[in-house]
Amino acid sequence: MNTIDAKFYQDNGYYLFKKPLLNQEKFQTLTNIFEELVSSSEGLRGDEHDTPHFKDKRLLDILRSEEVLDVVQQAIGPNIGLWSSHFISKEPFIGRKTPWHEDSAYWNGRFDRLDKIVTIWLALDNSTLENGCMGVVPGSHNNGFSDYVEVDSATNTFGSEIRQDQVDIDKVVWFELNKGECSLHDGRIIHGANANTSPYRRCGYTMRYFSLDMKLDQEHPGNKTHKIFWCRGENIRGNPLIV
Repeated sequence: MNTIDAKFYQDNGYYLFKKPLLNQEKFQTLTNIFEELVSSSEGLRGDEHDTPHFKDKRLLDILRSEEVLDVVQQAIGPNIGLWSSHFISKEPFIGRKTPWHEDSAYWNGRFDRLDKIVTIWLALDNSTLENGCMGVVPGSHNNGFSDYVEVDSATNTFGSEIRQDQVDIDKVVWFELNKGECSLHDGRIIHGANANTSPYRRCGYTMRYFSLDMKLDQEHPGNKTHKIFWCRGENIRGNPLIV
């Protein structure tokens, strides 16, 4: 079984898993799915392929595979739901900056709590400082919500960013990963990524999971059409899971 240092993850809000997460066949399937998606999606930027598993059920086989869920369980416990997934590709020279943010700020109110959401960021390409790898501020998952200001969405993947005086750049840990490796981060941690100024693509697949100890607010507007899936364990809060 793939193992992580769960205490390090809980204390710091992230973990770097520096070995292949999937076997070669599953990884190649995932890569092929992304290439098919790009070739059939006109008008979308490489970083805009959100919730592709809603349409492509092959992704659910990967998202709910034992080797992935074994890692997730060590971070958030045995009762696991699938929250979302997202292909994020920064194309050579033009890949946009990802502003400093907390995922939890965009999910505020959608659950009754936000302390047990984990994202696995799986590198489909090598991810380096030059092509815009992700960075996090260790321990910032314990800080609560930050203050945001508007930024230009033409050069950023979305239109707001944590105020600069609330991001300690000197403490940032950059996630340089080889193709097939992954990182984990808490949904509340401050993180972001620079633009891709290199000649090399930087593509990752984010796989986001939540503990079924949490309760989805079914009346929240953002949850009306959002699908969540059962992965493992007991649905102890009676969430509207697709099995």
